[in-house]
Parts: sequence; structure tokens; C-alpha cells
Amino acid sequence: MPVQSQSATATPVAPAQMTDPTTLTACGLPASSSQFTSESRITTFNLTADCTYDQWSAQAGNALLYFTSGAFTINGNGHTISGPPHTYTIFATGANTRLNLNNVIIRGGGALTVVNLRSGARLDASNVIFRDNVSRAALSVDNPNTQAVLRNVQFLSNRQPASGTQILVSALAAGARSTVTITNGIFRGNRNTASASLFYDRSDTILAAGATITLQGCITFAGNLKSDGSAADDYGAITNGGVDGTVNDRNTGACPAEGFVFPQLPKKKSKETATPRPSATTRPLATTCIDLNQATGIAVRATYGLASGVQCQRLDGGGIGVQAIVDGGFIDAVDIWGYVEQGVEVCFPQAGELLFLDARTMPRAIAPLASTVVNGMTCGAIETPGSIVLMPLP
Repeated sequence: MPVQSQSATATPVAPAQMTDPTTLTACGLPASSSQFTSESRITTFNLTADCTYDQWSAQAGNALLYFTSGAFTINGNGHTISGPPHTYTIFATGANTRLNLNNVIIRGGGALTVVNLRSGARLDASNVIFRDNVSRAALSVDNPNTQAVLRNVQFLSNRQPASGTQILVSALAAGARSTVTITNGIFRGNRNTASASLFYDRSDTILAAGATITLQGCITFAGNLKSDGSAADDYGAITNGGVDGTVNDRNTGACPAEGFVFPQLPKKKSKETATPRPSATTRPLATTCIDLNQATGIAVRATYGLASGVQCQRLDGGGIGVQAIVDGGFIDAVDIWGYVEQGVEVCFPQAGELLFLDARTMPRAIAPLASTVVNGMTCGAIETPGSIVLMPLP
């Protein structure tokens, strides 16, 4: 992926071709491409439902939300912004532009950078997840004096169709670097799917090009891949415009066993959604894994806690649905679904070996699951939904 200063990313269409809406749809965002300035009447967006932009008809290169001056806040309240698939989701530019982004999931965006900052804009993001985007970068911070301060962020299962990174920071002025500071972050399962680089032959998960990135707190890299399936470098730095990129790894040590605590994202009651878009989706907030532990002694741990959206159910033979496993005298079984991508560990209070029934296939593919013994309990970890079955030792 070329750095933004090499014309990797087009600037959105002229502001005159965008609307400055005075009303929002039921989910809390505009229905179409919109520009906002310090003169805009709407400065705070409170999502009350998931916003979905799956049939984007605006001009290619446009942005869903285009901020050129002023201070704005998007409170996701745990909801999701899905798409748009062919352009920017958020584009912020200008030294007087500041954006606060809180408690939101951004997914399904494509083609261009999902969130792009330029020309001195600043982003403060807290409790934000970038996932399942197919784009040149999930986040780009470009040009001098542009800043992003990220706290408790995740980049999960994103794809780069052109050689790219999850975060790209670039600047051309030696005395005015762009910067990104990340406190507590997880980068898991992201992949560059390009066959060749457009500008340089590398596939770092995070890249500083003539700019500075600082990592601190609990930072986790896991399962990020290059286009050939080999492991991607966690982060890298290159010279851009004669200025060296810098990555300051200030991680204070190993992450706690549970990782950093990702707060539960409270969701407001969804309202009826305007048609044809955005659309609302309601999701259960049941804490079934906590109930399972209390009722059965099967311990479940999730990276962001058991109130983060992961769900559990104990299975009997009929629920397992595989006669060979039932005939083999299985000891116990639990089905895990919901927000499993964060990493979920299940511990049974008996000794045995584990099988995993993958919910992504039909019928469910069966495979051995690596296990460890912790305080006499048999434990296995997964990152995709499915059933974990405890079988007797041979």
C-alpha cells in the first residue's frame, strides 16, 4: 500500500457536492454522504441502532461523514456502523477539526481507508473496534501535525486488497510529524490479500512512514498474515520524504492473563429504522456464560469479559448431534457463539481431551482442540463460534 502522500487515497468530492443535514435517520447518522463544518447545526451523533450502508450509490471517492472544521462527537453506544463498501466511512481534515469516537464498532467498509485523518485533524477514540473491513487501511493518519489518540481499540479480521496495513501514519515535514498513540490494543486475524506491493514490498500490521507511533499498555498481535500466508510483522517504520518513521514500543510488560479489560458497551433501545437505510439490529445482552459457570462449574473467560457479547450453552447428546461422539462417552460439552473472535477460553472441571465442532461449516467440522491443565481443569481456547466437547482420556 502506498503512503497517502503518494496519492494512495483520493480526497473526497468537493464539499459543495455534499449535504449538511439538519436531521438524521433513526439510527443516529445521516442517510447519505454529508459534510460537517464548525457552522453545522449537528455536532453530536448518538447511535440508537446499528447503521448499515450496504447499497452505496454515492460518487466513488465520497465519504459518508466528511468533517472539515469544528469539534464533533460520535457516541456509538455499542452499536455498529456497517459500510459503506466503496468509499471512506469517516474523513476528517483541517487543523481546526477534532473528532471524538466512542463505544462503536466499524465494520464492512471497503476500497478506501475506513477512517482517514489529514492536514492537522485530531481523533480521540475510546472503545472502538475495526473489524471485517476490506480496505487499503483501517486507519490512516496523514500529513503533518495530524493526530490520533486511541484507547482500548481492536483491529480484527480486516483485509487489505492492496498491500496495506491496519494503521498507516505518514508525514512529509521534518518538524511537524503526524502521531498516533495507542493505549491497550488488540490486532488479531488481519490479512494483506494483495499479490504485490504498490509502493514498497512490506506488510506490517502498523506502519510509521516519516511519522511517530507510540504503543503502550497491553498491546496484542496475533494471527496477522501477509498475502502468502506467512506472519506479518507487528510494526515497522520507513523513511518518507526524507523523514524517518519511528515506533516507540513502551509496553510495560506482558499483558495480564485476561488481557486488558474492554468495558461493556451499553446499548440503548433500538428504534424502528427508516428505510431503505440505515437499518437497525437488536442484539441480546444476556450473560449466559456467567450463568453457565454458576450452574455447572464450567469456567469461561473472554478477553473483554463475559458481558462483552459472548454466549454459552451446555449441550447434551442431542445438542452435540454427532453419534460417534455420543457413543464415545463424552463427559461434557458447551456451545459458544456471539462475540467469540475476541478469544474465549473454556475450562471443564474434569480431566480429558477436547474436540472442537466448528459452527462455520455444515455439518460442523470436527477437529482436536489443544488443551492445557490449569488447577486441575481441562482448558481450551477458541476464536470462532462452535462447540467444545470434553472426551475421556484414552
